[in-house]
Amino acid sequence: MSPGLRKLARTVHICASVGWLGAVLTYLALAIAALMNFGTPTGRALYPAMELLVWTVILPLSLASLVTGLISSLGTPWGLLRHYWVLFKLALNVGASAVLWLYTQSIDYSAAIAAQTTLSDADVLALRNPTHVVHASGAVLVLLAATVLAVYKPRGVTPYGYRSRRAAGTR
Repeated sequence: MSPGLRKLARTVHICASVGWLGAVLTYLALAIAALMNFGTPTGRALYPAMELLVWTVILPLSLASLVTGLISSLGTPWGLLRHYWVLFKLALNVGASAVLWLYTQSIDYSAAIAAQTTLSDADVLALRNPTHVVHASGAVLVLLAATVLAVYKPRGVTPYGYRSRRAAGTR
């Protein structure tokens, strides 16, 4: 990959990743506000907004971060399998994206409940559940961990990376 293309891939990856973190922080703020105001019309209106945020911003940015991260790692000297920090970032990204994909059912359910004109006691209990705050908080921690790995790049070469270095050194 040419240096210019490499910088473009890395820039798009950073933008997608930072956007994902910002969108999750926004979701967390909405989830806290919805939990604190679950019985009010404003609180109930936040759930469809959270659903829209997940489907139109968070999920696409998570997938863009994953794809651009793969492209960046395969097109740079860091490689995909040479350094543990890259593998850990990949695992965090894949794990967070998978949990997010599964989590969309929960927010869809909450948004459907909030859109009803009358709520049963079970519906009120479902909206009082702090699951959205808990999941968003966990996502923030995972995304911050991936950011720290990207900035600090802790040492540690995988066995594949070690063999690759030795082979390159003997040429």
